[in-house]
Amino acid sequence: MTNHGTPERETPSGELTHRQIVTILIGLMLGMFLSALDQTVVATAIRTIADDLNGFDLQAWATTAFLITSTIVTPLYGKLSDIFGRRPLLLAAIALFLVGSLLCGIASSMYELAAYRAIQGMGAGGLMSLAFAVIGDIVPPRERSKYQGYFMAVFGTSSVLGPVVGGFFAGADSFLGAAGWRWIFWVNLPIGAVALVVVYRVLHVPHRPRDHRIDWPGALALVLALVPLLTVAEQGREWGWGSGRAVGCYAVGVIGIALFLLAEQLYGDEALLPLRMFRERTYAVGSAASLIIGMGMFGAMALLPQYLQIVKGSSPTMGGLQMLPLVIGIMAAAGVSGTIITRTGRYRIFPLTGGILMALALLLFSRIGADTPLWETMLIMALFGAGLGVNMQPVILAVQNAVDPRDMGVATAAVTFFRQMGGTLGTAVFLSVLFSGLTGAIRAALADAEKDPAFQAALADNPSEAATLEMADGSLSDTSFLDTLDDVVAHPFRVGFSDAMSTVFLMAAAIMLVGVAILWLLPELPLRHQSGLRAQEEAAAARGTEPPAGPPAPAATASGTPAPAAGPSPS
Repeated sequence: MTNHGTPERETPSGELTHRQIVTILIGLMLGMFLSALDQTVVATAIRTIADDLNGFDLQAWATTAFLITSTIVTPLYGKLSDIFGRRPLLLAAIALFLVGSLLCGIASSMYELAAYRAIQGMGAGGLMSLAFAVIGDIVPPRERSKYQGYFMAVFGTSSVLGPVVGGFFAGADSFLGAAGWRWIFWVNLPIGAVALVVVYRVLHVPHRPRDHRIDWPGALALVLALVPLLTVAEQGREWGWGSGRAVGCYAVGVIGIALFLLAEQLYGDEALLPLRMFRERTYAVGSAASLIIGMGMFGAMALLPQYLQIVKGSSPTMGGLQMLPLVIGIMAAAGVSGTIITRTGRYRIFPLTGGILMALALLLFSRIGADTPLWETMLIMALFGAGLGVNMQPVILAVQNAVDPRDMGVATAAVTFFRQMGGTLGTAVFLSVLFSGLTGAIRAALADAEKDPAFQAALADNPSEAATLEMADGSLSDTSFLDTLDDVVAHPFRVGFSDAMSTVFLMAAAIMLVGVAILWLLPELPLRHQSGLRAQEEAAAARGTEPPAGPPAPAATASGTPAPAAGPSPS
């Protein structure tokens, strides 16, 4: 029974118990951890890998290949899981990721590594969105936030552990008879194997097979649209945003978008991203806000490790540990907001508050410099983490609560898809702005430093460093020379870098405020007390077309064997 808006403590009829949900959650979190950790680990070690494979000028393609495939397949996983069930798609995603990880570890060239990273990305694209969709299936929206907070903990923890693990293996010339960097990929194998076994054994929830047509034209058009656009987003700074190759990518991408919209119109409800769903206000606002806030959020997060390593001189491993306040902010805020949403059923205030907190943190980041104490920067990180912790999950929750439960997979994947697209665009634009203004900022800082007697004395004591300054010429295409300079001589470079970053953080803050304005349009609907599966079953029973399926199958018996379930066969 309820009391002043507090949800029932008893498990509603037909719903899983807390213990069963946590058992399933372990497998989902392991899969998410693989995807989130891999991106930060590889980013830390990519230069070492490229040097070892004699492909320094090709290193960006290893990142681009992963990004393209993981983004493209995200809506595919969502739609196919609505048709065939979550379990087989999640198992396929984990298996693909493990195969790609194994192959990446034996790559003998950067071309091979890029191809194998594409395979990895095909798996990674399903790990995140399917995990959220499964929770939407088995947990009522009113209870969902307290479980989704665990997912935010995985996201934040990977931000810290990634640079630590990447720095450890990249710094090891050899580990167990193989080059240290190869273990960056092979470390996924035992974690993924556990995830595969756990998901296979415990994820047994009912699924009703549906008559369907698979939207292959839409999928192919999406590939045609996203491959050139994501490629130019990653490579445009090197090619030139107005170069012939970039313009060609724009043209092909626009054609692909037009064909994709046509295919979605023709396929109606069976489309990859049904256009009718955009008529639902919560879905439309959630998707648009995810795109915009993803730009500001991921673009800013890409700059923080560079600030710590270049301006503060931290190693990749130490830089990862110094981002611990970000994780603490994420976990604390996600936990508190999840508890409040569960008790009150109110969620709209949290994404708005989160967006404002992130915008404020970005504004404060724009004011930090080379001489700002590290503890001040860490406090701002905690503020940014708190904003992130109360923003991401409520948006997904709102969308899942608003759509037809039969569309849970495609709706969840759409939010993830738009956030990934925003993150890609934001990172590309912000880095382009950073490096376009970097040379001028460093030269201005050097001009100011030349008037400082301490700087003149340091150059006089280290005459060879004057030649190093001239060769660097403010480009910072390779920052390793900073470690060889006297601290006084290196200081203007660090000042110039932090000055250039200030402009980027201001841009990110402005973009974040646009996202907040969009989120202001988010309606607040009553949160359902039924899980997605139970809502589907009752809707089917009300239509009289299908008998109710009975309670979802328990996670597992004490012996580890899935208990039988009434209704449709588990998937």
